[in-house]
Amino acid sequence: MEDTWVKNQGRQGMRIKKELSAGLLIDVQEKLFPHMDQKEELLRRTTILLEGLKVLQVPMVITEQYPKGLGPTLRPLSLLLDNEAVLEKISFSCCGEASFSDKLKSLERPTIILCGIEAHVCVLQTVVDLLEEGYTVVVIEDCISSRNPVDKGVAVERMRSEGAIISTCESILFELAVVAGTEEFKAISRLVK
Repeated sequence: MEDTWVKNQGRQGMRIKKELSAGLLIDVQEKLFPHMDQKEELLRRTTILLEGLKVLQVPMVITEQYPKGLGPTLRPLSLLLDNEAVLEKISFSCCGEASFSDKLKSLERPTIILCGIEAHVCVLQTVVDLLEEGYTVVVIEDCISSRNPVDKGVAVERMRSEGAIISTCESILFELAVVAGTEEFKAISRLVK
């Protein structure tokens, strides 16, 4: 693991592998979600992503920003997460919470596949901090949003310029599946149709 970790730090243009990856769902909460641009499509694509990562046995980390004020994770998504522990935070960046950093370290996965809201606040700050900590960060562009589409667009460009890999839900799931003909591939194919 350590050799892979060191070898992958700061590299772009590499294959993303399920055994080296963890998923991260950032702050898709009841009181925040209704204000997102294209929220129905965001929910549809995020649901596919989470179901696909589950099929591929990629571990998930879930965060909630000040749940007392913003509510819990959106119910359709929380039902997919099999009672995974939710990490509460008040820092915009997930990395500002010690429990988050400890959880990621315990997974020993150098690649983080990230989705959530808002793209220009919590997602962006988390991406920048994860990159600084040496993770390979894959932002799933069709599974992030902001209230204002301009904010999202600028945030995606910033994340790309900082060194994040930008991908889509379908692309990442097939990349992680690697080959056709397996049960995982068949399950992923059903999800994206």
